Amino acid sequence: MNFDKRIQISRRSFLRRSSLIATATGLPLWFVEREVALAADPAPTPSANDRPNVALIGCGGMGTGDAQNAKRLCNIVAVCDVDGNHRDRAVQALSDPGRKTDAFSDFRKVLERDDIDAIINGTPDHWHSLINIGAAIAGKDIYSEKPLTLTIDEGKQVVRAVQQHKVILQTGTQQRSTQRFRLACEMVRNGRIGKLKEVTVWLPAGRRGGPFPSAPVPEGLDWDFWLGQAPKVDYVPERCHMNFRNWYDYSGGTMTDWGAHHMDIGYWAIGLPAPTHIEGKALTQPVPGGFTAISDYEVRFTYPNGVIFNVRTTPDDSPFGETINPDGQRNGIRFEGSDGWIWVNRGSLDASDLDLLRKPLPDDAERLYVSNDHMKNFFDCMVSRKDPIADVVTGHLSATVCHLGAIALRTGKALEWDPEKQSFTGENAAIALPFMAREMRKPYDYSMVGWS
Repeated sequence: MNFDKRIQISRRSFLRRSSLIATATGLPLWFVEREVALAADPAPTPSANDRPNVALIGCGGMGTGDAQNAKRLCNIVAVCDVDGNHRDRAVQALSDPGRKTDAFSDFRKVLERDDIDAIINGTPDHWHSLINIGAAIAGKDIYSEKPLTLTIDEGKQVVRAVQQHKVILQTGTQQRSTQRFRLACEMVRNGRIGKLKEVTVWLPAGRRGGPFPSAPVPEGLDWDFWLGQAPKVDYVPERCHMNFRNWYDYSGGTMTDWGAHHMDIGYWAIGLPAPTHIEGKALTQPVPGGFTAISDYEVRFTYPNGVIFNVRTTPDDSPFGETINPDGQRNGIRFEGSDGWIWVNRGSLDASDLDLLRKPLPDDAERLYVSNDHMKNFFDCMVSRKDPIADVVTGHLSATVCHLGAIALRTGKALEWDPEKQSFTGENAAIALPFMAREMRKPYDYSMVGWS
């Protein structure tokens, strides 16, 4: 076979493959062709001897899922959890034939091990910062579940620790490594819908329930350690594990849970570090003695360039109309500009005119960071020492937008924010400033990991 013939067959195969991917994903053919070309020469998979040793801290469903995803790229040599039942299940799920994964109940013992190169932090939100700071001090690279922090002040501390100790941190906002979301953001950044006027994010409504009675602490759970920096309270089943997201002591409701995904994409498309004005409206109030995070709400952010960023909750019984959510899903992001709109979520990409998507971006268009495998991007950056797609600064600034929304809801006040100083200003600053940090219950404060 001559060279020209091989080229023709290769090109034909390339186009066929691109067409099949475009049909399956709903992505425009020109974009798929670009992606296939970029992926033509993938980085080699490390050999068994080159695989890093990683420990999982926080062995719930998300943490264990992250570790199972990472196993194709590393050795999971240890797991840690304050709940013995979670710990035992993780050992069973993550141990290899002939090698049982080590188990710990105190994350500091994990960080003392010299043979561990990195950690996966799958703990509840109120534990993210202390563990990430401790890992940075110990020289461990970090894959941390989102949102990166419980408070804005914690974010500043995590950024300082990661940068000071020169470790790699990847925030688990995996939508950044999804082609559909990247394409939508590139379209917006390059003016495909004209001047961006408004971004609207729809998030699932939170849970609203209670009051909840206390109960005996389950066998195997260190309840005091699980509470950590949060106030000491009696054990209530609805506070723990999956339900922690509905309590401000441990999280920020769906504003920081799903918001850490969809609001991050809105923030990525806008391309500015933070809004300057925030107003929030609670549509329902928590039940006394029940979940404390506001479940239904609307928040309006205004950015320095005049873009309005709306965040709204959508209960299950409120389906969207055709022009907002063509596939009937509950949540996603709509970008509206002077020349049309683009809608994106995990299942679809649509536009007011499909030619907005079908027409290729010019060769000199602004391109965003390319990652199509969030976990692999983390391990690649462990080797290259380059910043991952959701590095510590990105994770902090993205979480900050979510925290600002939660603070506006909790205070009920219109707030002014200085993105450069990362602080509240204006007449309601005194009301909002206390929410930037929370008092940490001793001994579960920064001193626990040797940070000051």
